[in-house]
Amino acid sequence: MFGFGILTCLVFLPLVGAAFIFALRGEDEATWNNARWAALLTTVVDFLLSVYVYAKLDPNYAGFQFVEEKHWFGGGLVYKMGVDGMAMPFVVLTTFLMVISIAASWKVTTRVKEYMIAFLVLETLMTGVFCALDLVLFYLFFEGGLIPMFLIIGIWGGARRVYASFKFFLYTLLGSLLMLVAIMAMYSFAGTTDISVLLKTAFPASMQKWLWLAFFASFAVKIPMWPFHTWLPDAHVEAPTAGSVILAGVLLKMGGYGFLRFSLPMFPDASLYFAPLIYALSVIAIVYTSLVALVQEDMKKLIAYSSVAHMGFVTIGLFSMTQQGVQGAIFQMISHGLVSGALFLCVGVVYDRMHTREIAAYGGLVERMPLYAVALMLFTLANVGLPGTSGFIGEFLTLIGAFQVNSIVVAIAATGSILSAAYALYLYRRVIFGVLEKPSLKSILDLTPREIAVLAPLFLLTIFYGIHPGPILDGTAASVAQLIHDNGEMRTAALAAPLRFEERRQ
Repeated sequence: MFGFGILTCLVFLPLVGAAFIFALRGEDEATWNNARWAALLTTVVDFLLSVYVYAKLDPNYAGFQFVEEKHWFGGGLVYKMGVDGMAMPFVVLTTFLMVISIAASWKVTTRVKEYMIAFLVLETLMTGVFCALDLVLFYLFFEGGLIPMFLIIGIWGGARRVYASFKFFLYTLLGSLLMLVAIMAMYSFAGTTDISVLLKTAFPASMQKWLWLAFFASFAVKIPMWPFHTWLPDAHVEAPTAGSVILAGVLLKMGGYGFLRFSLPMFPDASLYFAPLIYALSVIAIVYTSLVALVQEDMKKLIAYSSVAHMGFVTIGLFSMTQQGVQGAIFQMISHGLVSGALFLCVGVVYDRMHTREIAAYGGLVERMPLYAVALMLFTLANVGLPGTSGFIGEFLTLIGAFQVNSIVVAIAATGSILSAAYALYLYRRVIFGVLEKPSLKSILDLTPREIAVLAPLFLLTIFYGIHPGPILDGTAASVAQLIHDNGEMRTAALAAPLRFEERRQ
């Protein structure tokens, strides 16, 4: 028990910054600058606090650490926070990408105060998802994140922003309503919503299947899996640059984290039963969305479809339930958060100059933007999964782990690496190489100091984790090993559990 509630400070600190910005008066440039600096300072402090917590986390202890527990509502509902080796990397990723997003939003001039407040509120809700140890608390954070992202897309997005924001909201909300029903059923069965208790509760095998499907409806939309992915390209295309960074870097990871925290450990028998379904949907996503990405003419839409393909590797790794597969899935999610966020930032750089994302509008940028060409090259190669970049580690481990379970799935999924090289290099060749013949590009400027400062940390981390993945793999090893061990034990207990709620309670 950490007496002063460091996780509560970590989760709710952005709301303090949001309250300060809300108190600012005026709509002039000076007020906007104050709002920008307040948001940036808040996110930097929150990031440093998350790094401190990560540094204090014991990587050899598989259980929850920094646990805070307070009485909340009656009937067994508690306010409970805690993190383990699987949750903490996502917390740090969230706070880090939020710093990058605020810095990348410096040129926003429309309703600046409201923009910064929306992002700070979103940070609190996203961080809370990874720290919550109560199902009701988790659900509130999980669903609450829809509201600020809905506003970010709907107010500061592109021409079809209203359509994209409503599509995003309705898809994710409808999926999560089934999860709410499942939460109520779990409470009825176990008498608590405490996640640490539910992880040790043996739900009957027949009940697990219905609960698993209800949670799947929410997480499959969020990650997103094929065929629930259609909201993602529209949301990415219409969202502002920073919105796309957070959408790809963090919000998509909530689905993977949900599988990791709930579906696999709480419903082990159902997870084993439905694993073939996950494998089938994953390989379809990898192959199909890669082919769709090949024919895209919008840079953002191409990267959005590539995200669906890369999340297919994540779900294959998770449901392989092997040490390499699960750790590879976690690493892939962290790496994808960095690389996809960087790719959307790179698109934002040229969009700010040319106000178009059409691939055909570019060509030969290496002559005018050599620094930009180098940055985009690294992130493109990381997206492909080139050895030496972080993108390689996650994909390789997921395939190694899944090969131990189903070699046919791995053989099909491996074609995704070939297809990713095709669409990623296609994009790079058409934008960067060739002759600079379009008059509008002859005066385009290279990266500014602010843009270099935004992209440099992502550039360095992509190389660092590609060469030295140890910090992430070592930090998750104990928790993943415990997950796999408990999964086997809970599966045995579920088979012996009574089939009816009444018998279970007796």
